[in-house]
Amino acid sequence: MDERQIVRNIKKLRQNQKMSLEQLAKNAGLTKGYVSKIENAQKAPPVSTLIKIARALNAGMGVLLADKSEPPEEIDLCIVKKHEGKEVISKGTLYGYNYISLAYKKMGKRMEPYIIECAFDEKTVFSHEGEEFMYVLEGTHEFVYANKKYLLRKGDSIYFNSRIPHSGRSVGKKRAKILTVTMPPLPGWKKE
Repeated sequence: MDERQIVRNIKKLRQNQKMSLEQLAKNAGLTKGYVSKIENAQKAPPVSTLIKIARALNAGMGVLLADKSEPPEEIDLCIVKKHEGKEVISKGTLYGYNYISLAYKKMGKRMEPYIIECAFDEKTVFSHEGEEFMYVLEGTHEFVYANKKYLLRKGDSIYFNSRIPHSGRSVGKKRAKILTVTMPPLPGWKKE
């Protein structure tokens, strides 16, 4: 996926809703400067930030990831074949992660499934409302949650409150590949 297309989609959605940059930033819990850098393709946001922006725009991730040739659809069943996964954030981003969206064809979904290839360096800490599930497909992943480290190997899984600060990195000789499913809070969800 071309990151510039994601940026164009964010800007277009914001402008179509007559929402200011400041309002989008406030609704997403981000700074105006950071959102401006994203819209001007100066900052490659992690998926957790894209989820916040999509929520602030009352749109699904599929809308942000849509390209002109393949817009997301209102469908009940979404099948993405093995080689159809859409790369969301390309190699060499600020965070060193590669994200492949698995259900980008479906609009209005409650969950966001991805395959993530993790960097070897733990460069940033993530925190976003909702819940998250991770299943290690390949490699070894050092997961840090509330400053405690957990070593996850192929076949291991973890489910957690994604509001708690978390991060991770690949350890060993090859990058960890992880199936990740994020779910924003349901309407009426209360912080613990």
